Amino acid sequence: MTFARSLVFGLALSFVGGVAMAQTHATDKEATAMVKKGVAFIKANGKEKGHAEISNKAGQFIDRDLYLVVYGLDGTVHAHGANEKMIGKNLIELKDVDGKPFVKERVELAKSKGTFWQDYKFTNPVTKKIEPKAMYCEKLDEAVVCGGIYK
Repeated sequence: MTFARSLVFGLALSFVGGVAMAQTHATDKEATAMVKKGVAFIKANGKEKGHAEISNKAGQFIDRDLYLVVYGLDGTVHAHGANEKMIGKNLIELKDVDGKPFVKERVELAKSKGTFWQDYKFTNPVTKKIEPKAMYCEKLDEAVVCGGIYK
């Protein structure tokens, strides 16, 4: 194989690998769109149906490593797309591996800003590893609807 062919082959593999990687992780635009879709769904269908659909692992609010969560402004989980065992639990004191009280911060940001991005570390449901995460959130009444991307 000539150098030129090797280079082209190598670039092609890099491109294919990059595309495959991009397809396994959600993007910031996808997270923003999903949160907006979740907020609209809750507004149109009510909290009970909205929270049930967000928590449905086979539902429309789960895509690869992207899922939605809904927290009350007291830190109680109302819906969780990756772990239904969290529903009903107050996680206001929960901290990430670096000691960051991310639920408390999220609730405070919801109250003060309404719409925001938040960085912390969390377990990726696909890789099962703790990874840096950016969460896009929108306040909805007395709750905050969020969806995040792993970096």
